[in-house]
This record gives sequence, C-alpha cells and structure tokens, in this order.
Amino acid sequence: MSRLLGFGTYDRDQHPRVGVLLDGLAASGWEVAELDRPLGLSTADKVELLRKPWLLGKLVARLATRWAGLVGGRLRYRGRHAPDVVLVGYLGHFDVLLARVLFPRTTIVLDHLIFAAGTAQDRGESGGLKLAVLRVLDRLATSAADLVVVDTPEHGARLAPAVAARGVVVPVGAPEDWFAAAEAPQARAGEELSVVFYGLFTPLQGTPTIARALRLLHEEGAPVRATLIGGGQDLEECEEILAGVDSVTWTSWVPAAELPAVVAGHDVCLGIVGTSAKGQDVVPNKVYQGIAAGCAVVTSDTAPQRRVLGDAAVLVPAGDEVALATALRRLAGDPAALAAAHRAAAAARDAFHPAAVVAPLRDRLAAEAAR
Repeated sequence: MSRLLGFGTYDRDQHPRVGVLLDGLAASGWEVAELDRPLGLSTADKVELLRKPWLLGKLVARLATRWAGLVGGRLRYRGRHAPDVVLVGYLGHFDVLLARVLFPRTTIVLDHLIFAAGTAQDRGESGGLKLAVLRVLDRLATSAADLVVVDTPEHGARLAPAVAARGVVVPVGAPEDWFAAAEAPQARAGEELSVVFYGLFTPLQGTPTIARALRLLHEEGAPVRATLIGGGQDLEECEEILAGVDSVTWTSWVPAAELPAVVAGHDVCLGIVGTSAKGQDVVPNKVYQGIAAGCAVVTSDTAPQRRVLGDAAVLVPAGDEVALATALRRLAGDPAALAAAHRAAAAARDAFHPAAVVAPLRDRLAAEAAR
C-alpha cells in the first residue's frame, strides 16, 4: 500500500478541497496521514496580506510558529514511516517550499486551486509590481512540486510552460458529509421556493447580481425566499440593493459542520454569476456541494461549468440578473421544472464523490511510480 502525507498549514473546514483529495485517495486504497498546522487565516486574510506588503510581518510570524510544528512533526515520518507522496494542501504557496526541503527525494504534489496573482486581481488589486511579485510566487510554488493539481483545464492553461506537463486536472468535488446531508429528511418551505447562497461575497461570485435578481423577484411578488450566508468584499453593496426586502434572510456564517444540513434544507443552491476573468475559469465548491446535498443548482453558463455540469445545473449568463430571476421564477412557479432540476442534479452526484474525482491524480501517481 502506498503512503501519502497531507502536509501544510491548510484548514479542512475553511478549504474542504484538500480533504476531498485526501479522503478520495484513502478510499482508493492509499494509507493517508496528515501533518497539518492550520495557519488560522482565511483566504480573504491571506489575499489581504499579499496585497499589503507592510502587513506581511503578521504572516511571517504566524507561519514561523506553524512551520516549527511541521519541522518537529517531520521526525515521525522517517524510515519505514516515510511517505511515498507528500500532498501540500490548498493555499500552500509557501508550504510547498518547506515540503521540498523536508522531503527532498519524495514526490511532492501541490494542490494549486488558486493562483495568488489571479485571486488578487479578482479582488481588486491592480498594482503592477504587486501582481508581478505574486506571479513570481505562483511560479516558485508550482516549480517546487513534482505534480500540480488544478481544478479545470482553464486553470491548467495558466501554468508556466516549464511546469505545464506536471499539471493534473482534478475536479473540486464535495466531502462525504455533504452527500450524507441529502439523505437525511429535511423540512421544506412549503409553497415558496427556498434558495440559498453562501460565500465570501467576492467579485468571482457575483453577489450583487444575485441581490438584484432577488430584488426583482421580491418586487413582482414571486414566491421565492432566499437565505444569504457569509460576508466579504461585496456584502455592503448587496445589503443596499436588498434593503427592505423581507423575503431574504441574512446569516453572517454557519459552522462548517452544520453547513451541509443548512444547504440541504433548501430547494435551490446558487453557484456563481460573476463576470471576472477568474469567474470564467472555475467550477466553485458550492456547485459540487449543492448537488451533493440534494439541491437543484443555478449557476453561470461558463465553459468549465457547462463542461463539468452539463444538464446537472440550470445555467444562466454571468452578470445577468434578469436571466437569473427568470430561472428562479420558473423553478418557483413550475413544480415539474423544479422536480426535473432535482433529478438532473441527482443523476450527476456520484461523479462528485471524493473517490471519483481523485481518479486523474490516482492514475497519474500510479504512472509516476511505475517509471
């Protein structure tokens, strides 16, 4: 049995992607262990630190304490306990450099779900020097790994030519607790269509478009009730758009362990509808998770989402609140359409289990070991 070590400062609760990879490989017969010291910073915190170099001291100090724990923990993984593969978790731009030093002759896999430069641009950074530094960071991180896991071919195309051959496309998928949530009985909202969105309110997600669509539905008296969970960059704008709309419930956040059941209690889970360049390249967590939880999903009609989801989701043009409102209005007013959307999503669920989505990585690792 091959041994794999999950390594880094990742947080499974905040970034379930790494858990999907580890659990999927474990389900595929790998012996999986973890050496993890969570950094305690959200994606938004990390991007903010990268955008403001004068705050990097905070990151360095926190990273130093976590790395000390990782270096000490390394002693447990020597000799017969040494891993065959080290998988560095999501947002591991710095961790992969440490992994390369600590495991110099071991296959290193970097879960490169986001590019630092692209994410900073998506969140409003336009400074040429800062973006150049972040591009260098992306290149250093990916160059330190033997295999670089990305989530879509579009992200794979952004890898530097020197490392492009190391890229492996692995869909994001959903953790098993999301599938379990769909199997538990849930209370439904009755005559109203219940819609949920959760996220960090970033430009990628297009939450102002979602807010404007919900405003349109409220003004026409459509039987749609929405729950908006989370907060971030575009929250204030969304609150202004939806001021006085009593068909929307706001929740600052839900603990990770409770979120699957909360989402599963709704008819529809919203994906993303942002128009940014990054929004055109991804299939977000919430799309996979919403389908796993038994919801119908409405999200933007982009090349990667169309390719991965096909008929499993209702696709609308990015940035088009009228089209989004029209799609939700139809699901609210036509029980047959809603039932069909649920059936289509359910038909795709099995492909998004951890053991299914890791197949490309599992096969690539097997091929590398056979060389």
